[in-house]
Amino acid sequence: MKSVAIIGAGITGLTAAFYLKRRGFAVTVYEASGRVGGVIQSLRRDGYLAEFGPNTILETSPKIAQLIRDAGLESRRMDPDPKSEARYVVRYKRPIEMPGSPLGFLTTDLFSWKAKCAVLREPFVKPRRDGVEESIGQFVTRRFNQEFLDHAIDALVAGIYAGDPQKISVAHAFPKLKALEDNYGSMIKGQIFGGRERKKRGEVAKDRAPKLSFDEGLQVLPDTLRERLGEAMKLNTTVTKLSRTTNGWRITTSSGESDHDAVIYCGTAHKLAELKIETGSQTLDLSPLSEIRHPPVASVVLGFKREDVAHPCSGFGMLIPKIEGFKILGCIFSSSLFPNRAPVGHITLTSYVGGERYPELASLPHDKLFELTCEDLRLLLGVRGKPTFQHCVFYPRAIPQYNVGFGRFKNLMNDIESKAPGFHLAGHFRNGISLSDSIVSGINVAESLSPS
Repeated sequence: MKSVAIIGAGITGLTAAFYLKRRGFAVTVYEASGRVGGVIQSLRRDGYLAEFGPNTILETSPKIAQLIRDAGLESRRMDPDPKSEARYVVRYKRPIEMPGSPLGFLTTDLFSWKAKCAVLREPFVKPRRDGVEESIGQFVTRRFNQEFLDHAIDALVAGIYAGDPQKISVAHAFPKLKALEDNYGSMIKGQIFGGRERKKRGEVAKDRAPKLSFDEGLQVLPDTLRERLGEAMKLNTTVTKLSRTTNGWRITTSSGESDHDAVIYCGTAHKLAELKIETGSQTLDLSPLSEIRHPPVASVVLGFKREDVAHPCSGFGMLIPKIEGFKILGCIFSSSLFPNRAPVGHITLTSYVGGERYPELASLPHDKLFELTCEDLRLLLGVRGKPTFQHCVFYPRAIPQYNVGFGRFKNLMNDIESKAPGFHLAGHFRNGISLSDSIVSGINVAESLSPS
């Protein structure tokens, strides 16, 4: 029986381990902390269910639904309230619903007629063919205009990456947008004609993918996979060195040594940069991976009496462009998404602070974070009164930034794998930052290993 060591018990590592075990591999999962799930953190307290990391899984691939079936979680799956589809972007210091149709786009107050005309002209803008890597900010201003960047894309990048649109690479962070220009000459043309190809592949665009969670939050998934893996889990066990042997790999941990045929690393980039990997005569230099930027983010969950919030909060949430001058990056209307997220007559709001926009705010004391969040919500949603629930989680290194130049890190990862046969890299620092990306990354790496 082939033995595989997996480093990191986030959702990528757990998914890979789960499927390798099902295929008959001897699996050991090493996790430095005392819990599983990585950034996934759900908390049930005082009638509230709070999510501090991701709030939903996007069902972008059939492999997501397959994992839920294989893990026996179909009965615990929760689909969002159909009324929660509305999304808001702040402009003129108030949330405005994003248009959901061409007619809605033409009549929305979110954009001026100048910006609307720029969108209508986009199919006639010549594609860039010189091979120069652009940030998403440069890409959008070239194909649309500055207003569309300032009042839409800036907010989107903050909501997805907690990033800076002038730094985030369109080729690496939004490769499908870049592919639309490369393949169709236009994003709008590509959206129209590219949908047929996605349908053939069984894929769904992220903006149209069904969202899901579980009855007790997303933590249900990693906890269930941990249960299925049983004694294969080694928590509170730090891997300090990997050494290539004649037949595989020797792993040195805080509790001893063990030999395995293959190793899959599913931890974080900054921890990988610190890992000592010996392949016979050489030690691989992974230190450049420490340069991958991970801005800090604080996740602030507040509960209020429904009567103390003027806004209906009936949609998914709101994104906030930097130009609007608020401190929070955005807010998810958590209790509007799924049932049982707040007591009857109450509402749950999940806000994010920090990121590349205001990194210094993320590490503020919790009372200061509650205070600044309440103030922004008062101005934006008409919140009054004191919270009936409050909790905060600080992520000092939250989301890897796929900034311009990220290709050199990808090249280094490919080089590492070529120099270290049987050593594999997977996870959000390589294969996409969303929860669905991380799950599919784990499934794919598990499928790539041969049992013989």
